[in-house]
Amino acid sequence: MTPENVWSAVQDVLKNRINPEAFAAWIKPTKVIEFTDGIVRLGVPNSFFTDWLQHHYLADILLALKEITGRNLQIEFVVTASPNDQESEKLAESFTPPVQVSPYRLRSRYTFETFIVGEGNRLACAAARNVAQHLGRAYNPLFIYGGVGLGKTHLLQAIGNAALEIYPGLRFCYTPAEALFLELIQAIGKNTRVEFKNKYRGLDLLLLDDIHYLVGKESLQEEIFYTFNALQDAGSQVVFTSDRPPKDIPTLQERLISRLGSGLVVDIQPPDLETRVAILLQKAKQESFDLSEELAVYIAARVKSNIRTLEASLVRLIALHSLTSRELNTALADEALKDLVSPEQPLDANRILNAVAEHFKVSVPDIKGQLRTKRVALARQTAMFLLRNLLNLSLKDIGYFIGGKDHTTVMHALDKISELITKDPNFAAQLDRLSRELKSLT
Repeated sequence: MTPENVWSAVQDVLKNRINPEAFAAWIKPTKVIEFTDGIVRLGVPNSFFTDWLQHHYLADILLALKEITGRNLQIEFVVTASPNDQESEKLAESFTPPVQVSPYRLRSRYTFETFIVGEGNRLACAAARNVAQHLGRAYNPLFIYGGVGLGKTHLLQAIGNAALEIYPGLRFCYTPAEALFLELIQAIGKNTRVEFKNKYRGLDLLLLDDIHYLVGKESLQEEIFYTFNALQDAGSQVVFTSDRPPKDIPTLQERLISRLGSGLVVDIQPPDLETRVAILLQKAKQESFDLSEELAVYIAARVKSNIRTLEASLVRLIALHSLTSRELNTALADEALKDLVSPEQPLDANRILNAVAEHFKVSVPDIKGQLRTKRVALARQTAMFLLRNLLNLSLKDIGYFIGGKDHTTVMHALDKISELITKDPNFAAQLDRLSRELKSLT
């Protein structure tokens, strides 16, 4: 294939992947100059084009080139004089900016870069990133559910913010379901329902938050059903969030349940200790607040419910420290937490066992039972080690508590964990963190 044929084929690929207005503005005016030594030199009308293409479309271009040529190539942009320069510049200048049809604005701080990824939200975050990069082509609809304050709205708005970077001219809407319902009621009252339908059915991206608000609202369910069908038929992307999966939302129409679950349904679980610590440290960094990891672990061990409460605890700690000039320590953290979390009970064997089970992602009955898989065996031995070191229980009492094991089994477990601590630095660090978390509860 000639360089011109290669680039023409690449443009054909990109034409099917990029917003039509964006393709016409930024991809179509480019011309291939040279194709040599693994480098494709593309002619562009001006330096503004170079900056825009590098920032927004370079990855798409490289991927399309690899699909056409089977090779990993490099791109160089060269500003060239062309009879089409004026036309291209006018097209770029008149290019439609992003259009949002809702008064609810995306918050700039809700991005993928500021979203802390852990085991409980890894799949949801990966799916959200994929959707933002490939609107209408990946997981449509995407349905994210989880408890209050776990980051659903953050992910939803991160999709919007990322999509706006990738797709200039995007017609989009972010709105809570409650606001959509109120707007629908007004449209019915003012006899402007046709305008309401046209407004939402002409979108490229609809981000609908808290869709569980649909419970008992037949008219809104009806409108969302037909709006979703229209958007999907047009190749537009829809993303929903809820506090529960579609099938568990009461009074929801069966056909709507089917539509909501027809793409990808992912959940967000409460963050584990490591993720909670990372969230606190990032929030502290954003606030230019010097929070030690040790104190972050102390706070995160107590605040397990959701991210909002976690961040609120840090805000209170910062306020107490700055307003009173008191030393930043666990006592001050306790004061910051006293109205946000329930008082903790003294550390006991049950709490240690529950913490170990959560850490290793096994069940307490498994630890106390006879199952001998590698994960369960390590969890069982770790529990025995911590019961001995944190509570100073006798070998007999430990064996009795862990399902009636004899004292020789407990002795073997203690030796095994001691050996692992010396040979496996990663395990030693995990055990130290778990021990510190448990100690902070006493």
